[in-house]
Amino acid sequence: MRDEPLSMIGARRGHFRLESGHHGDLWLEVDALFRRPARLRPAIGSLARRLAAHDVEVVCGPLSGGAFVAQMVALELDAEFCYTERIAVPQAGALYSARYRLPPEFAVNGRRVAVVDDVINAGSAVRATLSALHDAQAVPMAIGALLMLGRNAATLAKDHGLALEAVADLDNTLWPPQNYPLCATGTPLEDLIA
Repeated sequence: MRDEPLSMIGARRGHFRLESGHHGDLWLEVDALFRRPARLRPAIGSLARRLAAHDVEVVCGPLSGGAFVAQMVALELDAEFCYTERIAVPQAGALYSARYRLPPEFAVNGRRVAVVDDVINAGSAVRATLSALHDAQAVPMAIGALLMLGRNAATLAKDHGLALEAVADLDNTLWPPQNYPLCATGTPLEDLIA
């Protein structure tokens, strides 16, 4: 089960600017996960069982991949579903400047929510989703993902006092732009945040 989502994702190496503003050398083609949703059932079931322990009422995911996963997990838990959408494109050179909003039709005031994403790397979309949920007076309980890259998700969960549940994890390193070795060598940058 742990390796099934990983086998469905393509990866490439290069010099990438991510939504968080960090630079990295790994880009995952996570949209491939959703071509055959039935193949995700075991991983979705595993994540849902882990999140069930946190007694959540609503499962929320950032558009697009996180929302797809959140909807499947909500179905498994017989919970409500909602999503957040990006409303501000991150500013070049700034870390964590992306902004997401919860559409007004989702009432989460006082509700226990799990924030779910397909892959959490720096955690930009999850961080912005937590902010939107806070503004809507929701009660975040846990963060969940099919795949966690590096340790940023663990730090984010700890900083917010939340549980972290991931089906799989991989080592990964991110750098602030000013410290990234490939910037110093002039390796062309691929901007992936548009």
